Amino acid sequence: MTIDAAFAPVLDAIADGRIPGAVLGVLEGGRQHIRHAGHARLLPNPVAMRAETVFDLASLTKVVFTTEAILALAAQGRIALDDPLTVAIPDLRQYDVDGSAERRLTFRRCLSHQTHLPAVEPLYTYGQNPATLRAFILQRAWKAGPAVYSDINFMLLGIAIERLTGRALAMQALPPGLSFQPDPAECAATELCTWRGRVLCGEVHDENASALGGAAGHAGLFGTAPALLGVAANLLARGGAILERQSATRTLGWQIAHDGWAGGDRCSRETIGHTGFTGTGLWIDFAQRRAWTLLTNRVHPSRHRDSGIHTLRRAVGARLAVPG
Repeated sequence: MTIDAAFAPVLDAIADGRIPGAVLGVLEGGRQHIRHAGHARLLPNPVAMRAETVFDLASLTKVVFTTEAILALAAQGRIALDDPLTVAIPDLRQYDVDGSAERRLTFRRCLSHQTHLPAVEPLYTYGQNPATLRAFILQRAWKAGPAVYSDINFMLLGIAIERLTGRALAMQALPPGLSFQPDPAECAATELCTWRGRVLCGEVHDENASALGGAAGHAGLFGTAPALLGVAANLLARGGAILERQSATRTLGWQIAHDGWAGGDRCSRETIGHTGFTGTGLWIDFAQRRAWTLLTNRVHPSRHRDSGIHTLRRAVGARLAVPG
């Protein structure tokens, strides 16, 4: 088992002050292995990291929750992946039903980030009423651009899930260890937020998800390393469509191994992964039957510094890919 070798660069990053703390979890041979170190919080008072510390998963929400929910709805026959979003959201761009590019968006294109929508928009600066912001997302004529990794794609998918299930995202069923409404006492802190004027702990870091009510299709989920390894175990058992490339670097929701990516260069080409802005990540290697999650609170107390997170993720992935 190579987990101790993989954890060595994490310990160095903590010792150098680049990140406050971390949890590394590895799934191999059906068993979970966990290492943890550092602090879950530095401000206002230091709190030690635990193996079961709950992290703001940020964009891991896109794959761990939203992608899974959409694929489940497709498996139930509620939608088809190549259906337009309007089968779930008939009022999408309802004042331009004939000429709107948004009304032609499909579930597949949004899942694989193959749309004209922008990467991100500071919606929280327009107001903080969740219903009004959802209406704004649906009725805005989004400026066309090249296909990029887009939060807006998954905000739309989150709204579609709410419409199709009749339940708010925060009320959706989740695997054990995952939550949209965690206990702050169990959580790693994220940023001393200048917008909200406090250290965030147990409330979503992403400003747009916060303005949308705390749970959105692109961010808002919290969870532990063991919970994420449980998700990975289910995906390893299921396999199949989740590995089908939709572009050179993406499957449905996930990235797939490519040169320079965060999973490192020594994993198999049958590896999928995703990262979160707060310092989280999950990777699943179907060829080696191994998964790992590296959870850090690298934005605590501020995002405005170089934590070296990309280099750290690649170093951990490279060490875990060595057969042990």
